[in-house]
Amino acid sequence: MSGSEIINEIQNRTKGRWKPSPGSIYPLLAWLQDNGHVKELPTDQGGMKRYELTASGKALLEGQRKIITEQRKKMEEYVENHQDFRKHRFFVPPFMGAPWSRLPSKKAFEMRKTIRRLAAAFFELGDGLEEQTSEKAFDEALKLLNNTAEKLEEINQKLKVTKDG
Repeated sequence: MSGSEIINEIQNRTKGRWKPSPGSIYPLLAWLQDNGHVKELPTDQGGMKRYELTASGKALLEGQRKIITEQRKKMEEYVENHQDFRKHRFFVPPFMGAPWSRLPSKKAFEMRKTIRRLAAAFFELGDGLEEQTSEKAFDEALKLLNNTAEKLEEINQKLKVTKDG
């Protein structure tokens, strides 16, 4: 695949929730190539550079898949062995199958939609700051994120007080 094809593939696999920037894909491809994990194929008629995994790249990919599988297994075992964890319902991002099932469907839809917007904006901010670092934008985003976390913590505390009576 070419860099732009990789970007499009990631966007398709995440159903449009994430489209990496060229500023994150092309340096990664350069690193993979420098370390022998991909090789550049002969340029096609359109002049597009395409890459393919080498044996080393396939081994790296397989190693990463094993790590992910092991992490999932450990998480499943942890959830299975810790009643408290199940009781408090582990938060799963809405794009992975949200915990909003007890809300009326319209409210659950609104919650998922808003959190998806938030995640997309967060990733886009990261890409933007990576491409053009701005201390002012960073400070502004950090302030907003801290305020948001504080407000969510306040709501959680109110819910806990209500629940505990």
